[in-house]
Amino acid sequence: MSAVKRVQQWATFARTWHVFDCKWQDPYQSAKTIKKYLMGLHKPIYHPMNDCGDVVVCINSREIALRGDDWRQRAYFHHTGYPGGASWTLAWELHNKDPTMIIQKAVYRALKGNLQRRHTMQRLFIYPGEDIPEDIKQNITNQIRQIRLVPTRLDHIPEEEVQKYPKVMEYPEDYVLK
Repeated sequence: MSAVKRVQQWATFARTWHVFDCKWQDPYQSAKTIKKYLMGLHKPIYHPMNDCGDVVVCINSREIALRGDDWRQRAYFHHTGYPGGASWTLAWELHNKDPTMIIQKAVYRALKGNLQRRHTMQRLFIYPGEDIPEDIKQNITNQIRQIRLVPTRLDHIPEEEVQKYPKVMEYPEDYVLK
């Protein structure tokens, strides 16, 4: 086997590290995208019996966006294993306790419910902010595109760019905004 083919084969089977920014993203739609990379569905060599998935690092999980009233209506189930140990936690309560838990539960639910699921979840790293440990940051080589584009906040646009923007109309000097 030539050296070029060896490198090509190594690159195909090697685990690539991807980063995904969860800022303003729906965790359940994001979970579908993350699942593809964790399972290796994006690779041409994918087979259900082959563990060829990659590693995914999720950042900004504190700033996820749920649709509509999901913060107040969606409830998560947990059972301790003891009699009477069942509990339901609302999404906003769970997010206040642990900002990474909603993404983790969404990805866990998106994966197939087989024996590989727990092993696959070990390749998912979730961080509430943009702070990633240096040893993990060195391994990241790819970025997963966000599903929803994050708009720029108006207070983050420079003042000179706002002044250059064309105005639709000019208010009179004595005009009072109500």
